[in-house]
Amino acid sequence: MRVLVCGAGGFIGSHLVRRLKAEGFWVIGADLKYPEFSRSVADEFLIGDLRDPFFVRQAVSGVDQIYQLAADMGGAGYIFTGENDAAVMHNSATINLNVLEFGTQAGVRRFFYSSSACIYPERNQVDPLHPDCSESSAYPAAPDSEYGWEKLFSERLYLAYSRNRGVDVRIARFHNIFGPEGTWEGGKEKAPAALSRKVAEAEPRGSIEIWGDGQQTRSFLYIDECLEGVRRLMESDVTGPLNIGSEEMITINDLAKTIMEIAQKPLKIRNIPGPTGVRGRRSDNRLIEQELAWQPTQLLRAGLAKTYPWIANQVAANQLRAVTAGA
Repeated sequence: MRVLVCGAGGFIGSHLVRRLKAEGFWVIGADLKYPEFSRSVADEFLIGDLRDPFFVRQAVSGVDQIYQLAADMGGAGYIFTGENDAAVMHNSATINLNVLEFGTQAGVRRFFYSSSACIYPERNQVDPLHPDCSESSAYPAAPDSEYGWEKLFSERLYLAYSRNRGVDVRIARFHNIFGPEGTWEGGKEKAPAALSRKVAEAEPRGSIEIWGDGQQTRSFLYIDECLEGVRRLMESDVTGPLNIGSEEMITINDLAKTIMEIAQKPLKIRNIPGPTGVRGRRSDNRLIEQELAWQPTQLLRAGLAKTYPWIANQVAANQLRAVTAGA
C-alpha cells in the first residue's frame, strides 16, 4: 500500500515515516524540508510547498492513504504572542484544503488528520487541577488561540468531505507530543524541549526561567505512544475525533524539576512574565479506551529520560561549534 505523509520533515511526521516503513508500507514523504536531525527512510521524498496546488496534485497521485500532519505551529512562544496568527491560520488551512480536495480527486481511500488539544474551550481549562478535555466538550467552541480555531475548522472540513464526498477520514487530537529529534530551539519548541535545553545550558547551581507562575498544568505524550495511537486509529473503523495523549498531569515547575533530576543538575527556578496558554490541560482518555481498547501507559519520566540526553547532546554540539568558530 502506498501512503503519503504530509509534514514528513517535521518531528512527528519523520517518526511516523519510520514506523510505517517498519510495517511494510511504501512511504512517500512531502514537506518544505527534509528532517533536520536524521535522514528520512521514506521510499520517496518530495520537497515542495503543500500550499501550492500543483505540488499537492503531484504528491497525492497514486496514493492509497494520506497522513496529514503538516501545519504552521510551535510552542507557546509562537502560538500565544498574537504575532503569527494570520500565518498560522492561512498556511495550515490552505494545506488542509489542498490535501483534502486534490486527494479526494485523485481517489485517495483514507485520510488521517492530526488535530490538536488546542481546540478545547478556554473556559474548561481555567482550573489547573481539573481541566475538561473530553471530546464532547469541544462545543460551544472557544479555543484560546487562532491555532486552535484553525484546527477546529479543519476537523469540520474533513468531516464535511466524509459526509458529502464519501471520503474515509480519521481524526486525532494530539496532546503535547515530545521526544528525540523534535524542535528544541528557535522559538517553536514546546515545554519539554525548551526546559531540557534550558537545563542543559545552565551553569551548575545556576537558574532557569519559566514563563508564568509555573503552576499551569499539562500532560505530555512520548512520540512512540503517539504513533501507536495513530496507527490503531487509522486501522480501526472509528472516525473520531479521539484524544491521543497522556492522563499524567504535571505543573510546568514540576516538569522542570523532573528534568533537573534526570540531568542530576539542581537549579533554581525564576518565574517571569510570558505567554502560558490555558491554566490546565490534560488528555481525557475515556473515549479512546472505549473505542480502541487502548490508551498510553508509558510514564512521563521515562520519556524525558530518553529525550533529555538527546537535547543535551545537541546543546553540547552547538557549544562546540561556537567555540571552534571563534578559535
